[in-house]
Amino acid sequence: MVFDLSDLTGEVLTLTPMQGLGIPVALCGAVFLALGAQFQHRGVGKVEAQLGGASSGLSLTQLRALVTRPSWIIGTAMLGLAVTLQLIALYLAPLIVVQPLGAVALVITALVNARVSKVKLDRLTVRSIALCVGGVAVFVTFAAFVARERPITDAQLITVLVVLAVVLAIAAVLFAFLRSRIRAIIYIIAAGVLYGFVATLAKVVINRIVSDNFDALTIVCIVALLAGTALGAYFVQTAYASGPPDLVIAGLTVIDPLVAVAIGIVVLGEADGAPLFAVIAFIVAGAIAIYGVFELAKHHPQARR
Repeated sequence: MVFDLSDLTGEVLTLTPMQGLGIPVALCGAVFLALGAQFQHRGVGKVEAQLGGASSGLSLTQLRALVTRPSWIIGTAMLGLAVTLQLIALYLAPLIVVQPLGAVALVITALVNARVSKVKLDRLTVRSIALCVGGVAVFVTFAAFVARERPITDAQLITVLVVLAVVLAIAAVLFAFLRSRIRAIIYIIAAGVLYGFVATLAKVVINRIVSDNFDALTIVCIVALLAGTALGAYFVQTAYASGPPDLVIAGLTVIDPLVAVAIGIVVLGEADGAPLFAVIAFIVAGAIAIYGVFELAKHHPQARR
C-alpha cells in the first residue's frame, strides 16, 4: 500500500508502510530524549551546586564530576537510546518526515519537569504546548504524503560538509574569543544548528552503508558527524547549567528540525515535486510550531521566574 497523489502532482509521491514505521520509532526516540534531558539537567545542576556555575562553559573538573553523577549517567544512557531510535527512524523514512517529531520531546519535558519541580502549568503554557503539537502534527502529515527518498549525490554531500565546516569554524571562533560573554541561548542555538547537520549526515552515512557505497567521502562524513555531536553535546551541557531543561529542549527542537528540514528540502531535494498547497502548509505549520515553542519558553512558570 502507498499513498498516491499523482492526480495532484502528475507523478506518484509515496510513503511506504516501512517508511511510515519511522514515525512511531521517532516518537519513541523523542520520549527518551525528554527523559534523558531531565536526568542530565539534574546531574548538571548537582555539579553546578557543588563546584560553581558554568555560564562560560563547563570546565574539565566539572566534566569529570558529571561522569560520576548517577542521574547524569542515566540521562546519557537514555539519550544514547534516543539517538539509536532516531538513527533507525532516519533509515526507515525521509529526514523531513521524522526529524520534526523531536518537538514532541519539548512537550514531554515540560510536563515531566513541571511534575518534578512541582510547578503547575497554567493556561498559557498549555496553549503553547497545543500550538507546538498541532503545528508539528500538520507538518508531518503533509510531509508523509509528499516526501520521498532520493539518491544523495557527491556534490550534494560536499555542499553539506562545506557548510558544516563553516558553521564549526564560526562556533569555535565565537567560543574562543567570547566565551565569558556567551549566554545560554547562544549555546542552545549553536547546538541546535550542529545537531541539524548531524541528523543530515547520519542519514547520509546510513544510506551509503546500506547501498555499499562506503568510500573516503563517507569517512569524512563520519568524522564531521562525530565532531558536530561532541561540540553540540558540550554546548547542551553548558546550557543545562543556566536554566530548566524545558528551555534547552525548546531551542533544540525548533532549530535542529529547521536546519535538518531546510537541508533536506534545499540540498537533498526530499520535497521536489510537492504541490504548492503542501509547500504553503509546511510554512504555516512550521510557523505555528515555532510560535508555540517560543510561547512555551516565554510563559512557562519557571521561565517567568
